[in-house]
Amino acid sequence: MALLGLALALAAIAIAQWWHGGSLLTLLDGPAFLIVVGGTLGAVILQTPRQYLLQAFGQLGWVLNPPAWDLAQQGERLKRWAMFARQQGLLALEEAADGEVDPFTNQGLTMLVDGVPVEQMRQLLEADIDISQEHNEHAARVFESMGGYSPTIGIIGAVLGLIQAMFHLEDPAALGAGIAVAFVATIYGVGFANLVYLPLANRLRAFHYHYGLYQEMTLEGLLAIAHGENSLQLERRLRVYLKGE
Repeated sequence: MALLGLALALAAIAIAQWWHGGSLLTLLDGPAFLIVVGGTLGAVILQTPRQYLLQAFGQLGWVLNPPAWDLAQQGERLKRWAMFARQQGLLALEEAADGEVDPFTNQGLTMLVDGVPVEQMRQLLEADIDISQEHNEHAARVFESMGGYSPTIGIIGAVLGLIQAMFHLEDPAALGAGIAVAFVATIYGVGFANLVYLPLANRLRAFHYHYGLYQEMTLEGLLAIAHGENSLQLERRLRVYLKGE
């Protein structure tokens, strides 16, 4: 869907340019691309700490391969763990904790096995959720910042192009072509901001929100297991998180 959306946006622009009688080649300009993309990256690298920058670009893979945080599947696992704990005790969840790949779920199961008091367990896991969401928000802000810088740097590129065009005042044909190329930088700046950077930021935020919901549901389920609730009671607790799934 992400690729489809980007392709649809680019196709609409290309078709409109062709329909208006313009050449698609006029939208291609290497120097303008270099100014806008390179300038935007430079500004973001300057403002962003290294760990958040690496995290943001590391999450780019989620656009094509979204993480599998299946709420319904997690709900079924929590019900199985609740039944297992009631039958054999909380210590029997040690094997499930050892084989758990999600760090948050692994931490919660380990606390159950270690006999951490319920209230302390709640406080620690809620703090983990808050910190995780804060770190993820930094990743989304990287692309949001790129969406803010890109149009302005596009204007810088346009001004630089106009400066070069001014050297050809004696040649109207060259002057017109130079001005046209100059404004391509503005198109790149606005286009990259609104078709790439800002949509990426909001898409990552959607994934972060979903993982936050996944964590909250997991926390609710683990606390229910700690209180000794059966799978039917647990299902009632989790039902609100599964709406729309």
